Parts: sequence; structure tokens; C-alpha cells
Amino acid sequence: MPVKLAVFDMAGTTIMDNGFVANAFRNAFIKNGYDISLEDTHPYMGVKKIVAVQMMLEQLGVQEPATIAEDIHSDFVHEMIDFYEYDLSVKQFEDTEEVFQQLREKGVRIVLNTGFPKVIADAIVKRFQWIEKNLVDDYIASDEVDRGRPDTLMIDRLMYRAGIDDPLLVAKVGDTSVDIEEGKNAGCRYVIAVTTGAGSREELQGYAPTHIVDSLSEIPEILY
Repeated sequence: MPVKLAVFDMAGTTIMDNGFVANAFRNAFIKNGYDISLEDTHPYMGVKKIVAVQMMLEQLGVQEPATIAEDIHSDFVHEMIDFYEYDLSVKQFEDTEEVFQQLREKGVRIVLNTGFPKVIADAIVKRFQWIEKNLVDDYIASDEVDRGRPDTLMIDRLMYRAGIDDPLLVAKVGDTSVDIEEGKNAGCRYVIAVTTGAGSREELQGYAPTHIVDSLSEIPEILY
């Protein structure tokens, strides 16, 4: 039973991160008077960003975190949009488009999901022109569903839009623990962790994905 849908994460999985997201997350807190470290941001990579902000504020012991969370989230979003639209250091991994094309030639629909809100996801997809190149079929962001990762709602929605109702026809690919948990919760046939982003091989192994790879180029051989 071949895979028909491959759900790829964005930052750290299909596009290079190099700490950009964590830095923007930290910068947004610092701008609003909370001096957190880059290490503090690590547990929240891949999480729906407004939720990640609220969780970080709660960890800091902030009373009524919802009142400041929107300001921090807004600052994060603005920095990320500016980065993904204009910064010359924004790059995809060398094998991203090749892997997308290889899988599409096998009849696999390529879709993306992310912990970012849609305005950031739009900026990324537009930057690389993946829709125009006919490399990506669909994508969804965390603010388009009620609950982000590790809940399954983004994968559920992508499956519905692709006309697929069996998770054994789906592969999930991502670089964080919540990517792995999302794929496992959804019952995906393959849950593939990549070591190119936020999580080290040792960290990712602890969440028991079906596979761990060091580059996307290993994925076609796993699926076929």
C-alpha cells in the first residue's frame, strides 16, 4: 500500500533554520521586557506560536499571560515575515525540490504544515514559488485550526483536502518532537524525523519515530 500523501514541516525540515526562528522568538520577548535565553526557546520549536508564547510566559510566572502574549506574538510574526521575504540567508535545503519532484513522480501529493501562522507560511511558499513550480500541492498553518501540534488537526485537514481517509497512506516528516508526536497521533504509516533542524538525533530518538534521517534525500528510498 504506497504512500499517497507526504506532510513536510517547513523551517528546519524543508528550509534552513540555523537558529533564525529561535532568535526571532527570543527577540520578541526581549523587546517586551523578558530576557529569555536561546536555550529557553528550544522546547517550543514546532509548537503553534501563540501557544508557545503563552507557555513561555507561564513558565516565567507572568500573571495573566494572555494580555501580553499578543504583543510578543505580533513582534515575532513581523520579524519572521520580514526575514522570509527579504533576507538573503533564507534558503531551502539543496535536496528539497529534488525530493518533492521525485515523490510527485511516484504519485505522492506534497503538502506542508507548520507551527507558524499563515502569514509566515505564505511568505515562505511565495519566496520559493513552490506552488508555481508545481512542487507543492497544499499547505496549512497552525492558526487555521483550533489546536496545533501535537494535535492531529492540521494533518486531518490536509488529508481531507487531498481526499485521503487512511493515515496508512500518509508520511509525516519533521525536525521536532512535536512533529513526531503529531505524526504518531495521526496514525501515519511513516513518521520520519530529520536531524537538519531543532532536534538532535539523540533527542529525536527518544520520541520513537519510524525513521531518522540526516537529509531529505533519504526519504524516497524509505517510502518506495
